[in-house]
Amino acid sequence: MHLTDSHAHIYSEQFKTDRDEALHRAYEAGVTTIVMPNIDHTSIDSMLETEARFPQQCFAMMGLHPCSVGKDFERELYLVEEWLGKRPFAAVGECGIDLYWDKTTLAQQQEALRVQVALAKTHNLPLVLHTRDAFQETADIIEAAQDGSLRGVFHYFSGTKEEAARVLRLGFKLGIGGVTTFKNGGADQFLPDIALEHLLLETDCPYLAPVPHRGKRNEPSYLPLIARRVAELLGKDPEEVAEATTRNAQALFNM
Repeated sequence: MHLTDSHAHIYSEQFKTDRDEALHRAYEAGVTTIVMPNIDHTSIDSMLETEARFPQQCFAMMGLHPCSVGKDFERELYLVEEWLGKRPFAAVGECGIDLYWDKTTLAQQQEALRVQVALAKTHNLPLVLHTRDAFQETADIIEAAQDGSLRGVFHYFSGTKEEAARVLRLGFKLGIGGVTTFKNGGADQFLPDIALEHLLLETDCPYLAPVPHRGKRNEPSYLPLIARRVAELLGKDPEEVAEATTRNAQALFNM
């Protein structure tokens, strides 16, 4: 089956010694397309080098991660804006709000997200949203800005049935990752009610590897495990899940 990993940090330092092999394993597992979210100015070079080495498989986004929003966040956003004006990217991201690590930067994170929402509109690109302990804060900003032109994905969604419904009302998709395979991951509470047309699959590697690799470094070749679990929860064939989520990703990221 052909799969798209819609969110993978395959360019990260954790793949320094075996990135080529990991990408080959991914291809052999049917993961023919990998979309890479940016973090901040420190990740750009490695991400773009990976894309240049694997142009048929790896595609870069451009954005500022909420955990990188600090006192110099405006300088970081100028760099994001500059890059978006230089060349094509798959999306603006990853961006959003994260209150798990630091609640003191909420105002700056909100401003950074609003700026990136505006950039997504300017460049007609989808948004890839990171939200941790901040679903309402993130969704409120998207709702206020939604004029029919915004599209994107709430990446690594693991919220409630009500939050999933709100994401769909906003016209966004749900990114489904390895937590789906965990015994108490919670996906069984909302996924059975969601149509395949609203889903993307992702690993978010090197983080949050699916069972049976939980606790180890994650990688794109594990995506079929997530596809099979989603198929199980939806009562679908894994091939159908792979085909539909790949089609969704290709349409969203204009591939």
